[in-house]
Amino acid sequence: MSSTELPSVSAASVLPKVAPVRVGEGERLRSVGLPGITLTVRSRAAVREGLPPALYVHGLGGSSQNWSQLMAEFDGLVDSEALDLPGFGDSPPPDDGDYSVTGHARAVIRYLDAAERGPVHLFGNSLGGAITTRVAAVRPDLVRTLTLISPALPEIRVQRSAVPTALLGVPGIASLFTRISREWTAEQRVRGVLGLCYGDPGMVTPEAFRYAVEELERRLQLPYFWDAMARSSRGIVNAYTLGGQHGLWRQAERVLAPTLLVYGGRDQLVGYRMARRAARTFRDSRLLSLPDAGHVAMMEYPETVAAAFRELLADAGELGEQGEFGKPGRSAGSGAESAADAGPVRGRRAVEADGFGRGGVGGTRGSRGGGSVSTVSDAGGAGAGTGSGSGAGGDGNDDTNAGS
Repeated sequence: MSSTELPSVSAASVLPKVAPVRVGEGERLRSVGLPGITLTVRSRAAVREGLPPALYVHGLGGSSQNWSQLMAEFDGLVDSEALDLPGFGDSPPPDDGDYSVTGHARAVIRYLDAAERGPVHLFGNSLGGAITTRVAAVRPDLVRTLTLISPALPEIRVQRSAVPTALLGVPGIASLFTRISREWTAEQRVRGVLGLCYGDPGMVTPEAFRYAVEELERRLQLPYFWDAMARSSRGIVNAYTLGGQHGLWRQAERVLAPTLLVYGGRDQLVGYRMARRAARTFRDSRLLSLPDAGHVAMMEYPETVAAAFRELLADAGELGEQGEFGKPGRSAGSGAESAADAGPVRGRRAVEADGFGRGGVGGTRGSRGGGSVSTVSDAGGAGAGTGSGSGAGGDGNDDTNAGS
């Protein structure tokens, strides 16, 4: 090595050692090194060979653990993997410090290309919903179906309860908040997060609360924790405020994959009113409305979300007449009335069904929650945009080379 050369050092090689991440029963973690990033991947052992692959992408401040309960629901149906985005969970920061929506989308695409797992059933929550929308738009070859739970798509009127999260993206605010909250305990912080994200925080079991506290204590030891939060928040804000052809609503119009949209009536971060706009924008969409759910329906009502996903597979022709394992298929709308051509979206076929009332499992108590499903198809096969997707979002980065 010449005197002018320096060894290459990645972010992953200089991080402090902290407590290990919790791994649930039936799960395993592995680290995947890719150009510029190192990703931690959580997976479940496949019940049998040949299952179609699924990939799950969490939201701001979350991790792959957010999907554990839903992944368990899909044993024998799909081969599940969940990512820790760069800088979150157990994944170190990206070498280039890019936490934009496009930067995160590139990380997802790089992983799928390297693992050769596509096309996958792709899931996204909150920030992960924005990321996976972008992935599905720019790389349709990688996406078999798309499931979005409270996706962070641009809103003109942001809810007041979501403003503090957005402010984290303002330079200096994260360090100010860190100083102000220095005396807060991990328990206080977790209660605040649960109150913001759950429709009913009382659903969380004491065991799940304890695990959440332990995980937060672990993350607070990481020197990049607040930087990852602040920069990713800034990425969302940029995606909301910058227009152009890379706006998220414009890209939602381009998604070809059958799409399941899940919105919670008590969501304090993503407006429930955005559900109908999303259903009009995505070309081939089904809308699951959960009036009692908050921002993380896959954690609050995993059985309900799983049943709706099975319906998506059935509608997309990915389940046989007998459903998985040769058992009769589970119908989300069994016994409910159908209203063909009478739905809320003009010019399209809509089928509404009531009857979801399955309580959460694992970290939630089994309280019941009603729900409704609407199936919205683009009857003419053309773009589903109604003129509302005028480029209200985007982060200003050219994502046409997102697979680089």
